[in-house]
Amino acid sequence: MYVPMVITLMFLFPLIAIAAQMMLTDHGALTAAVIIGIVAKWYVFSAVGVRLSLAGLRQMLQPRFTAQAILGINSPDALFLVRELGIANVAMGIAGLGTLLAPAWLPPVELTGAIFFGVAGINHWLIKGRNKLQNLALISDLFAAVVLATCFFG
Repeated sequence: MYVPMVITLMFLFPLIAIAAQMMLTDHGALTAAVIIGIVAKWYVFSAVGVRLSLAGLRQMLQPRFTAQAILGINSPDALFLVRELGIANVAMGIAGLGTLLAPAWLPPVELTGAIFFGVAGINHWLIKGRNKLQNLALISDLFAAVVLATCFFG
């Protein structure tokens, strides 16, 4: 379930939503700023909003999966910290979802998401002997950081 969710929310859904909105937009109005705005809107909604909300809920309800499969920690002592991470993820996720109703939230959520995914990606990079799920987290986190930073600074 984790792999399809990451692929769908970090890559497929945003690409489909971006393409659909661009096809519905007057092609004469597709300036670089408009394209960046469309990418930001749908990438923040999907990667920050939906992905972090779902990840956070799972971390709160099933912390053992994140602790063991993603972080490689088998100690029950880690479950409390994973739940705390879940609370933070849900909070960021709700802000990401809110950008569709409050577009003024987009820049701060882009920046927050870029920092979060960038630091998380670097943290995954530093793990020696990563497993497949950690590699997927590494790639998707760094990709998200680049997209979000590009939208924020672009």
